[in-house]
Order: sequence, then C-alpha cells, then structure tokens
Amino acid sequence: MKAIPSLLILALCATVMAADGPDMRRPKKLIATGWDKPTAARLRENLELMEQRPFDGVMIEIEGRVDAKKTCRMRAAFSAEPWRREWFADSVADLKACKFKRFTDNFITVGANPGNVDWFDDDGWRQIVEHWRIAAWLARQTKLKGILFDPEPYAPPHAQFRYAVQPQRDRHTFEEYCAKARERGAEVMHAVTEEYADITIFCYFMNMVNATATGAADPRPLLASSHYGLYPAFVDGWFDAAPAGVTLVDGCEMGYRYNSEREYLEAALKIKGDCQELVAPENRAQYRAQVQASFGIYLDAYWNPPTSPWFIDGKGGSRVARLGANLATALRAADEYVWVYGEKFRWWPTPNGGVKKETWPEALPGCEDALRFALDPIEFARAKIAIAKPANLARNGDFGSDKTAASDGAEVKWKENGAPAGWSTWQTKDSHGAFTWDRETGAAGKGSARTANIADGCFIQSCAAKPGERYAVAAVRKLQGRGSARIRVRWQTAEGKWTAEELDRIFVGDGPHGEWREMFGVVTVPETAGKLILLLGVGGQQSADDAAWFDDVQILKLE
Repeated sequence: MKAIPSLLILALCATVMAADGPDMRRPKKLIATGWDKPTAARLRENLELMEQRPFDGVMIEIEGRVDAKKTCRMRAAFSAEPWRREWFADSVADLKACKFKRFTDNFITVGANPGNVDWFDDDGWRQIVEHWRIAAWLARQTKLKGILFDPEPYAPPHAQFRYAVQPQRDRHTFEEYCAKARERGAEVMHAVTEEYADITIFCYFMNMVNATATGAADPRPLLASSHYGLYPAFVDGWFDAAPAGVTLVDGCEMGYRYNSEREYLEAALKIKGDCQELVAPENRAQYRAQVQASFGIYLDAYWNPPTSPWFIDGKGGSRVARLGANLATALRAADEYVWVYGEKFRWWPTPNGGVKKETWPEALPGCEDALRFALDPIEFARAKIAIAKPANLARNGDFGSDKTAASDGAEVKWKENGAPAGWSTWQTKDSHGAFTWDRETGAAGKGSARTANIADGCFIQSCAAKPGERYAVAAVRKLQGRGSARIRVRWQTAEGKWTAEELDRIFVGDGPHGEWREMFGVVTVPETAGKLILLLGVGGQQSADDAAWFDDVQILKLE
C-alpha cells in the first residue's frame, strides 16, 4: 500500500479539542432573501413555518408607520426625508416578539434608494445619516445581527454611487466627489456604531463590484466611469470610523452565474486580496481584519430555461446537483455567510404578486435537500439514514464472521492471529504492533477489530464508488492506554491508483477512552475517483498494553 503520512499529532489534537476544548470549526451560515422577503409582521406571523427551512437567518424589510395612510420603507434610506424612531415601533414590537430558534443571524434591509441626495448636500446627508442610525438602533433593540445594505439603484434615474449622474458633476471633479463620499461614509459608520458597536453590515456587494479597477497604479480613471465608482470611497469612510468589533461582508452578488470551483475561489481571492487596492493604504490592515467574503446563490438560474441569460447548466448531471455542488463550494470559500436569492417562487407565504404560488421545493424538486446537505452534511445524513435505512456496504463491518466476500466477490477467510476477514492492514516501518480479530470484545457482542502497540497504522477496506455519489461512513471505537483512533477516507481510481489526495477526510470520536464512542462523517466522491478507501486508523500506541477496538463499521450510500 502507498505510504500514509503520520496523522498522530492531528488525530491527538482533534480528539483533545473535541473532548475538552471549544469547537474550532468556522461556522458557515445560509441566509435567505428574495422576492418573498418578510416584513417584521410576516416574520412574526410565520416564524415557526419559516424556521423549518434550511436557513440560519433572513433579510427583513422594515416598514415604518408615518400616519394612518402613509408608510416609510427603510429600503429608501438614501433620501432627504426626515424619519422618526416612533414610526418603527410596530416593527420593533414584532421583532421582539419573535422567539428565534434556528434563525440566529437576521438582517434588516437598508437600500441606496432613491439616491437623489447630492454628496455635497449637508442637510440631505444629515437625514441619510440619521436613517442609518435608526436602522442600527432598531437592529440593536431587537437583537438582530445587523444591517443588509443593498447599493443597487432601483429608482432611475438616480444612482447614488455613479459620478456621471451627480447633480454637481460640472462643479466638482470625480476626486472631489470621492473625498466627499469618504467623508459621508465615516459619518454613517460613526452614527451606526454609536448605536451598535459590534454590528455586522452585510452588503449584497462591496468592493468586488469594482474588481476590474484593480491592478492599475491609479484606479480612479476606471472608477470615474463605473456605475459604482464612488462606492469604494464611501466604504473607505466606513473604515475611517469603524471600531474593531464591526464586521463587513462583501456578498459578491456577481456570483449568481458562477458554476465552477475556480470561479468561487478566484472571487474569494479578489475580495480578500485585490480589492484592498480600492481602499486607502492606511485602512488596508483594517480591511483584512474586518471584511468577510460571501457569495450569492441565485435559485432562478437553476430553474430558468437555457434561453435565459440567467441559466446555470448541470454539466452533464442534474441542475439541482449543480446547485448543491456550487453551494458547497461557496460555503467552503466564504468566511461565514452564503445567501440564497430567489424571485419566481417562495419559501414561505408572501403577498408579492410577482411570486408564483409554488414553493421552491415544489418548483425545483430536490433543491431543499441540496441546501441542507451543503450546509450541514452530518445532520442531513443522519436524517436520511433514519428514514431510508440504506444497506451497509462495509463487508464484515460487525466483525462477527470468520469469512466474507472480498471487493471482487471472492470469498476470503480469517487467518489465525490475523486481521478480521475482509480487512487488510498497514503500519509504518517503525511500527511493530498487532492487528487481530477480538471475538470476545464488541459493542454488539459479535466481535471487533483490535490493534495493539501500533505507532501509526490502519485496517483497510475498499468500496466501488462513482463521482458525485455521497456516502456516510461510521464506526465505534474504544481505547485503552495511550493512543488515538480515527476514520480516514481516501480515494483511488477504478484502476486502483491513488487520486484526489487533497480531498482525504478524517473523522474522530470524542469521549472517554474506556467507552465505545461513535465516529461519523460524510464524503462526496471526487470526479477522478472510482473507489472509496476506508481506513480505521490508530496512532500513538507504545506498548502491548495500548489498544484500540473498532466495531459497527458502516459505509452507507446517501441517495
């Protein structure tokens, strides 16, 4: 067998952290938004139903009540109209009444509309700043995560960040407008953080929208003709005033059309790297510390016909499978958040007449499972296994027999003092321990696979697999003395050559050594693989008294 790098330190550290320390994994969260976006009242009314969907939070539309006939939408924050906090009392009450269980990360929407206030209009900007202050106050009062900022101009001809349409462009140069936009950005951030010092400001897009302006010694000529040319200066002002607790999310809305791992990874590199060039040098360390990369998933692109400019191809498989694959990549490339945007269909009730009556799972069958699997493969797998009860593909996984079938179907028998039937073994050259079949000790009483005095080694079994298939792998282990145990999954081609080594997966179990503890994980077969190689690994044993037992090994295909 090909040599396996020692995993002793990794396995020991993982076991210790799982048992005694904090969870060191980066949390990944899925946020819902779109044409079925709820108001505070609809969120309160439908919360129990909404939290059954596979999301960690929602974007919320806030409407204030000006009088008996007039409302005020927080989306229209870039206006010179004065607002009053009491207009939003009903929204505050509705949000405070929500007892969130799953929805931990919720954001209220602030938009750059109508966008008809000139950057040099001090009185008008005094009102815009106050609008942001009220939004931050509302988010803090109701214990929301923060503000969603949508910079897109939905009310032409106004475009707050486009220099070519500014009222005083004949009197002020682009550079002068940039300086004023930076000043206004600082004013906004100062007001926001006075109300909510550790707020998260989630932008559908931030500097990524101007990524094509990077790479030049002076990006200003390119920005001057951009529809969002003043936006980087406004964001720069945020950094001038933002305390360390503020988090800014570049949502990379341009990811709607991404359909490959390369596109997501390249975009993450641009957000975290290239886009610093659009920030003043004195703010770049702060940018690196406080900006997160995120991605938007446009559900309609997986439903639209090929004639649509917003169409994502299945690449030889189903389009729902591509949705799952793209979402998994987006979650891996993102720092924390991925957001899912839909227009034609809905996840929950909405009065929006532009949304069809069908839900997304009805219109795009399998999409909800795709989201659930990408977000939390372990939770998804356990739920599926409980319902479907798939066949166990591991051979002699309960270690209860002295004979079984090999991967080619031929019968193999146990040999005295050898590994259990159907299992091969490997250990490093400096390891001289024993692999045996323990017929007396087992979690279910049938027997187990036992190692002793193994510095680094494993029991091995292979299983035929096809690219894109998903499997749950599981086993229980018990330890005695020194050492650690883990499941490792590796990959071979159909011809038996090692492949996709960077996609090896390791799963460990926590808990006391002397007890049977579960190890469980989920894997997806890489494009180049034709075999799943399961390794029951041990390391760190130093004497014959150091032992590990494995039982109840399962390889379960998730349909």
